[in-house]
Amino acid sequence: MAAADSSPSIVEYFGGEDGYRCGYCKSDTGNLSHGMWAHSMTVQDYQDLIDRGWRRCGKYVYKPIMNQTCCPQYTIRCQALHFQASKSHKKVLKKMLKFISKGDVSKAASEEEPMDSHVEDAITCDFPYKAESHVSQSELTPLSVDHAERVENEDEDTGETKEEVNEHKVESGSRQICADNDTLLTRGPAHSAKIGHAPPKPGKGADLSKPPCRKAKDIRKERKLQKLLRKQPCTIEGSQFQAGDPGFLLQNSKSKPNQPKTIEDFVFVSLPDDAPHKLEFTRFLCDSPLEAEDGPNGLECGYGSFHQQYWLDGKIIAVGVIDILPYCVSSVYLYYDPDYSFLSLGVYSALREIAFTRQLHEKAPDLCFYYMGFYIHSCPKMRYKGQYRPSDLLCPETYVWTPIERCLPLLEQSKYCRFNQDATAVDEGRIKELGRVRVLHKRIVMPYSVYKKRRKGPSDEASVQQYASLVGQTCSERMLLFRS
Repeated sequence: MAAADSSPSIVEYFGGEDGYRCGYCKSDTGNLSHGMWAHSMTVQDYQDLIDRGWRRCGKYVYKPIMNQTCCPQYTIRCQALHFQASKSHKKVLKKMLKFISKGDVSKAASEEEPMDSHVEDAITCDFPYKAESHVSQSELTPLSVDHAERVENEDEDTGETKEEVNEHKVESGSRQICADNDTLLTRGPAHSAKIGHAPPKPGKGADLSKPPCRKAKDIRKERKLQKLLRKQPCTIEGSQFQAGDPGFLLQNSKSKPNQPKTIEDFVFVSLPDDAPHKLEFTRFLCDSPLEAEDGPNGLECGYGSFHQQYWLDGKIIAVGVIDILPYCVSSVYLYYDPDYSFLSLGVYSALREIAFTRQLHEKAPDLCFYYMGFYIHSCPKMRYKGQYRPSDLLCPETYVWTPIERCLPLLEQSKYCRFNQDATAVDEGRIKELGRVRVLHKRIVMPYSVYKKRRKGPSDEASVQQYASLVGQTCSERMLLFRS
């Protein structure tokens, strides 16, 4: 999908020999991953990389060594077009709606899933900056295309054949990124006295002067009937039924099953003019290795990395970082003002981003998934991402998507699993021809087969082979691997 005139991705591969501290199990050296520095990257290349288990934190792109790392991290995506909010998700949406429309904060913070759906990227980013690139920009600027193409064709003259083949501080102040919990905060009405009648004294029964208690179900039924009675008489098959026939009205009202409410029913609802609060959203392109691109399908915002800012009554309370890619919206991380944690901003932002994905799909039909980062079954507090259904996990060996319902029983048996149960299946995007890997050396673009002949010193073939096997044949032929 990358635009024809977009610059190629340029990456610097670092390997993955050293272990780092794990933000989940707190192991000092158990976190193992491959990494590379993205000096620039097209949205199509990054889409293909995350579909092979990669993930970015700033300009550092990493891929957990799944069969060795202490806490395997499986790429998870939600099928946004088919997503239906769970009961706990609707509680969060209703809580926000009540707060904005009525100023209601009387209910305690939620007991639902952890606050932040992307905070692990901030946790796992302890290590990238140790490997930050120090290559000058001049070295990363390829020479003219004509010159590069002549070099790429050098190996053809030799007779060789080719096969077809997530910061703990908000920059503007001292608000810290809140981790995976919903802090119980009380505001205003929450300090009011408990509501309820005192229990009867010993030896006394119910107060006969008061009407007997009624079941909530009966009360709802009566209210529904009263509402139907206020409607005009209706005629069916020539017979007129008066509004005073409750039996008919109740029976007829059941003929239309209730449709479950969608996210949009909550987030796009019209608010009264006198609503005590106002929640607004703004979206800005932000600095990242992803090259901003205008899509051919008329996607108004284009593709790239964006800050989604949440403004409450003119005050910014949260910022979500997202990547808009050819096939998905990928959530990078969220940071927010802890004073508003009672609104469950992490859950709310995830639901808003799913709704946003659906909006983008109307303009870009291929864009229909919401990527939530990594699912970590071995860390119980990170399992909540599996509640956004339907969702899939990426097989770490064959890179095919598998419904999470089929993955969970396997993960209960072992923290590392191959989800593809076809024993004969292999990685279809695996490297098939190492010589076709594109290299950027001394500002000249060339295939690895040419670079290998020019290189002086010890062979780096093992490192290039590892890089190519991890990014796959397609990306290895599109991206430029920087070699000093």
